[in-house]
Amino acid sequence: MALTVAVQMDPIQSIRIAGDTTFGLMLEAQARGHSLYTYTPDRLSMQGRLVTAYAQPVTVQDVEGAHATLGAPERIDLAEVDVVLMRQDPPFDMAYVTATHMLEKVAGRTLVVNDPAEVRNAPEKLFVLDFPELMPPTLISRDRAEIEAFRKEHGTVAMKPLHGHGGAAVFRVTEEDPNFGSMFDLFTATFREQWVVQRFLEKITEGDKRIILVDGEPMGAINRVPAKGDIRSNMVRGGAAGASDLTEREREICATIGPELRRRGLILVGIDVIDGHLTEINVTSPTGIRTIKRLGGPDLAVSVWDAIEVRLSARRSLGA
Repeated sequence: MALTVAVQMDPIQSIRIAGDTTFGLMLEAQARGHSLYTYTPDRLSMQGRLVTAYAQPVTVQDVEGAHATLGAPERIDLAEVDVVLMRQDPPFDMAYVTATHMLEKVAGRTLVVNDPAEVRNAPEKLFVLDFPELMPPTLISRDRAEIEAFRKEHGTVAMKPLHGHGGAAVFRVTEEDPNFGSMFDLFTATFREQWVVQRFLEKITEGDKRIILVDGEPMGAINRVPAKGDIRSNMVRGGAAGASDLTEREREICATIGPELRRRGLILVGIDVIDGHLTEINVTSPTGIRTIKRLGGPDLAVSVWDAIEVRLSARRSLGA
């Protein structure tokens, strides 16, 4: 089936296509004969029940620097396209939340991936707390007494902003760290919401595994190892990715969370696992599929589009 697909994303001209999951999804959509439009979240508007975007038709090719050819902007009714891919990068702030509310208005007629209401209801570092048995001990708080009691119980901790992304502002705080007071003051002045305080997992030096689940099923993984002298494995922070299979424990984690991901309409999800502990469930704009393919794994863009087309067929058969 030929579909019309609108991709809500950061400016396509500025992406680095070698590792960009959104671009991989666009390449596969185009290969299937789907028509593509792209727009940035600031071109999204709502009037009554009408949700529109000034979007540009786009063709893509896997050539860095010449990867996108854009047409003239058109005002499109998002209820009249088949699929919207909500793929702008975090931060998960009020602008992001507002976009989910707007896209929710068309989600009954257009398949929005991932489901915007569930993206809003499942911020990465909070949704994961639905599965405490899979996690290291974790505290969500900005209360100093609570944090100090947690540190006393668990020793060295990782401290990071609740809605951070890309490894920004992630700190290792030892049990007797003399910098804790200054760090507490810095976080208090910088972040209005609570923070994540988590028992530090020493085996982060062996890697932080990103596992991609498609419609609740694990489909591929990479192991990201921090650069020397850093605790952050994110590739944008210098982490090195290597091919990886899943351990029995990691399959158990996926089997536990998979049904809930499917129920929520979270088709493309990336989870992070360190030493057999689930640390995040990424639903906003998960990445990794291009890297998995580059390292010899499957092309998960194929799996994502297969799942999208199955969902569309099921909706149409029910008259949605």
